Parts: sequence; C-alpha cells; structure tokens
Amino acid sequence: MEVENKEILDNEPNSVKLKYVKLGYHYLVSNAMYLFLVPLTIASTHLSVEHFIRLFNYLKFNLLSITLCTALAVFLATLHLMRRAKQVYLLNFVCYKPEPGLMCSREAFTEASKRNRSFSEESLAFQKKILEKSGYGPKTYVSKSLLDVPMNQTFEEARKEAEMVMFGAIDKLLAKTRVNVEDIGILIVNCTLFNPTPSLSAMVVNRYKLRGNILSYNLGGMGCSAGLISIDLAKRLLKTL
Repeated sequence: MEVENKEILDNEPNSVKLKYVKLGYHYLVSNAMYLFLVPLTIASTHLSVEHFIRLFNYLKFNLLSITLCTALAVFLATLHLMRRAKQVYLLNFVCYKPEPGLMCSREAFTEASKRNRSFSEESLAFQKKILEKSGYGPKTYVSKSLLDVPMNQTFEEARKEAEMVMFGAIDKLLAKTRVNVEDIGILIVNCTLFNPTPSLSAMVVNRYKLRGNILSYNLGGMGCSAGLISIDLAKRLLKTL
C-alpha cells in the first residue's frame, strides 16, 4: 500500500499539469476568434486613411484576394457561431399548492406525532429540533397520511401523494404555457425518498401520453438539493440538442 500511495503522489503533479494544459487549450480554442481579431485591431489603429485607400484599390483589381478574404471571414464567422455556447433560459415554472385542509403548523404536526404514540421522547425532541431549523412555518403543507391517527405510511398513500403533487403541478404548467405534450423532448423527475417501480418519470409519461423517444430521467435518493442537479442536467441536455 505504501508503494502504491507513493506512486499516486509521484504522478499527481503530472495530472495537475495535464489538467491546466487541457484548460488552457479549451480557452484558446473557445476564444480563437477574439485572439485573431486583436492583432488586426491593433494594426488598423496605426494605419492612415491613405493606407486604406491603397488597400481598397489593390483589392478592387485583384478578384482572387477578394475571394480569399471573403471566404476567410465567412469561415471564421461560421466557426465562431458553431463553437459559441448555447444559451438556456427558464421561461416559466409552477409551484404546486395543496388544498387548505393539508396546511399544518409546527405545533399541530408535533401534536399529531405525539398522538400516534410511535415516537419516543428522544425522537420527539429530535423531531422538534429539525422542524425549528428546517424553516417549517405556520402555513406549511404536509401529506394527509401524516395527519391520520395512526399515520398511514403505506406504499399506496405515498403513490397517491406523488401523483397529487406531480400531476397537479404539470397540469397547471401545461395550462399556463399551452405547450403541446408532443413537443416535450426531455423529462426529469427528482424525488428524495419515494422511488417506486415503474418510476415516477414513467408515471408522468404514461399519464400525459408523451412521445416514445422522449429523454426520461428519474433521480432519487440524492436529497432535496438534487433539484439543482436536475436543473443543471436539463441545461446540459438542452445544450446538446
């Protein structure tokens, strides 16, 4: 193990150098158009009007030079447009809002947990601490299964909750944007804990009869912060299309 670790440490400087070489090459290729224009701009600032007149007269009687210059300009412009990164924008969004009956304050949620008699005093104290630090407010919504006594934490109830949130948000978004479901080419669904089979993304595809060649991704078990990962994944996919 010591020999392997030593070899890894010895090769680390080379890998770091290679990383910076690749990064430098990336910036060079990405900004080649600007690097090419810089010396031309500097040179043009030192030319007088007489020089431009001579250049115009020379090109006027030299068709080959005009053709080559035009072709070079078109080639560089096309290369710049092709290598330019595509811009991706968020045009619209919808947040699902449940019915008022599912609104539950922090105190009501704690009381419901006590009535279920499924948690020890230590667990209730830890639950209270989590609620205080997680931003749980007086108008927060919870699942109906968590308000039942005893709590109805079954697979079927979890599926109903997922369908309520997903389909409720998608229905509002489609009505708001008037997007045709046949025009949707990418679908990304993220859920932290509930990961059924068929997947949540498959439920959405079957519900809205999305096209068969849609790029469908189902992320799970990655925490609430995976919402940002989902947005980044959508951005990367849209740039490759």
